Amino acid sequence: MTNSVDFSGRPFHFIGIGGIGMSALAYVLAKRQFPVSGSDLRPNHMTHKLESIGAHIFGRQEASNLEFFRPQVLNSQEQLPADTKSKLPQVICSTAINTNNLEYKAALELGCPVLHRSDVLAALISDYYSIAVAGTHGKTTTSSMIGYMLLEAGLDPTILVGGEVNAWEGNARLGQSQYLVAEADESDGSLVKHAPEIGIITNIELDHPDHYDTLEEVIDIFQTFAKGCKTLIGSIDCATVRDRLQPTISYSLHSDTNADYTVTNIDYRADGTTALVWEKGKALGVLKLRLLSRHNLSNALAAVAVGRALGLEFGAIAKGIATFEGARRRFELRGEVDGITFIDDYAHHPSEIRVTLAAARLQARPGQRVVAIFQPHRYSRTLTFLEEFAESFTHADLVVLTDIYSAGEPNLGQITGEQLAAEIAKQHSQVVYQPTLPSVREYLLKTLRPGDLALFLGAGNLNQVIPEVITALCEPAKATS
Repeated sequence: MTNSVDFSGRPFHFIGIGGIGMSALAYVLAKRQFPVSGSDLRPNHMTHKLESIGAHIFGRQEASNLEFFRPQVLNSQEQLPADTKSKLPQVICSTAINTNNLEYKAALELGCPVLHRSDVLAALISDYYSIAVAGTHGKTTTSSMIGYMLLEAGLDPTILVGGEVNAWEGNARLGQSQYLVAEADESDGSLVKHAPEIGIITNIELDHPDHYDTLEEVIDIFQTFAKGCKTLIGSIDCATVRDRLQPTISYSLHSDTNADYTVTNIDYRADGTTALVWEKGKALGVLKLRLLSRHNLSNALAAVAVGRALGLEFGAIAKGIATFEGARRRFELRGEVDGITFIDDYAHHPSEIRVTLAAARLQARPGQRVVAIFQPHRYSRTLTFLEEFAESFTHADLVVLTDIYSAGEPNLGQITGEQLAAEIAKQHSQVVYQPTLPSVREYLLKTLRPGDLALFLGAGNLNQVIPEVITALCEPAKATS
């Protein structure tokens, strides 16, 4: 794939345009008045939104989609003249699109420039005064919080994140200022392409064993990213960030670390968090946030560091953070029925599950059960972190597991959801395995009781069950009303 992006007016065509990262890029390009088209196997609300702003969407990934760009006077056997070739679209793919994809092959045969999703993001990062948020965990929340903070401060940023935020009704917005806030993903190694004005690294762990064999390989990717950042902001509560990256500006939840930004007087409550923020030994003021638990306070401290680096007064920073409600699928309240609270969360790594369940336990009332419903994500991740997963559910009263969501990985027969359930059961007394989503639904309808906090965890399609369970629980109430 080439990596030269043309912003002169040449069309963009996305193979797999409905994905969370691809649709964000397509949205910003379409709002910038570039011709945008794309295909996806399953149209969704994101593709509908793109259509509403002028993007042309194909409901299938087929070679014939590229005929849309071929002049009517030519057939597939003729050579395109040079001036016509210059008008062919730039075809954008993600790592999920393999070289056997018929639409991808047709793009190559037609002579289209073919780029990776990260090439477009890197070009946009270079086109703005950019703040790029990287790290194994917390990227979406931190980048969304920073984007929201800048928006509330009147800086009108362009935003591209890996989740949907109600404040801008989606995963992207086009601002009119020089600022861009973007989430920078390390999963496929493409993080090295980005060179923002400000880079943030929240933490570093091995999370994608399908791409990396060792933590050292992950560190190498982050070190390359760090070198490309003019200013690097990092959490030194992560020993790897502290020891291997030496950030320009540091932050920590511990006041004895000598970080540039620290907190004291921390109060973690069921309705949010407060803390006194310090900047190089000087008290800035009290920070209040609606988000729960220590990991979100750490994310907020990263946002404070960014705001101060941009010259914002602490009052403006604190005001924005105080009203930030979070991104969808990040401890998102989906409903309350019969006294049962339904929460949806994207957590799929053992560390994420541990802190999310800690937040749930913090929010749970005395006597309220925390029911963790988990769908493992990828065979490689489940197998690699089997022991860590087994130890991640201590804050749950009941654990319900379903089978592994493959995310396109082949099943090599090395691990199953049932095996993971057995490992968790060695550490936890209440573990139930339900192999399919319909069986999860039926089990929950029989098992959930008033007062339960039902927390759905995973990056796959488990959250499809939530509205089904809520609807089924509402039906008896309708029948008796």
